[in-house]
Amino acid sequence: MLNIFLQQPQGLGRATPGSPPKIPEEAIWLDLLEPTQDEEKLVERELGIEVPTREEMKEIETSNRLYEDNGALYMTTTVAAQLDTDRPVATAVTFILTGSRLVTNRYLDTKPFQQFIAYAEKHPAACTSPLALLAGVVEAFTERIADVLERVGSDLDNLSGNIFAQRGNGTPDSRDLRRMIERIGFNGELNSKSRESLVSLGRMLMFVQQSAPMTGEQRDRFHSISRDVTSLSDHASFLGTKASFLLEATLGLINIEQNNIIKIFSVVAVMLMPPTLVASIYGMNFHFMPELSWHLGYPWAILLMAISGLVPYLFFRRRGWL
Repeated sequence: MLNIFLQQPQGLGRATPGSPPKIPEEAIWLDLLEPTQDEEKLVERELGIEVPTREEMKEIETSNRLYEDNGALYMTTTVAAQLDTDRPVATAVTFILTGSRLVTNRYLDTKPFQQFIAYAEKHPAACTSPLALLAGVVEAFTERIADVLERVGSDLDNLSGNIFAQRGNGTPDSRDLRRMIERIGFNGELNSKSRESLVSLGRMLMFVQQSAPMTGEQRDRFHSISRDVTSLSDHASFLGTKASFLLEATLGLINIEQNNIIKIFSVVAVMLMPPTLVASIYGMNFHFMPELSWHLGYPWAILLMAISGLVPYLFFRRRGWL
């Protein structure tokens, strides 16, 4: 789908290619969302540029993501999407600055694009130039990631309180620990996708500041966005470290719980060894055994087994092993 946006007094306006398809001269933003081949060819023919294919957008080399060709700046960045679902993904978005137009090529409709388009349709200052549109989209992504990192940080704080809860306040059992591992893993994945987006956006911002002609006000705006991206990236690194620490702590608690179970089995086995020895002795079928003809032989054997099992138990309790 090809969305054509015009700069109008009330804000960003939409236009249609018409028939035969043609891009209006006053178009300021061409947004390709899951474009067809005909739509790509229309943009390439009208603007004299090459729109990267979906396979080319997946390239990770910087030279294939940030470059200049025939006066147009090509910038492909990785952004996090579907952050409100249980399966966040990373998708590539290409920004092309050519003349007085901004071209975006994407294959997933993300919330920051929707929010910025709705905002720009009511605020003329947001669509005064292609650089203003680019800055607005990047700010929308930055704000979205900031909200996600805030949510991740809050959830990790709650998990930390539950993991290190005192026994009197309710120590989490094995089922709780398993759910905690799942939550830590999900938050870690969200944080990882967010940090990947921030790193990619930071590279793109550095490139556009070095390559695109800007006014002083525009340069200050992009510099401010770069500072925000850098600070968020640092915060994402901190959250990643915290998630790793909580994961190790949770696994350590699981190991402690398993060791306690093994310790109980070991103690019980040691406690049962003396009674088993007594029962084995009196279970032998020798004819000449003094206690076989003794009327108190059975109670004696039972008492002896009880005492031999009780002594190790008291010893373990005294040493604090139980």
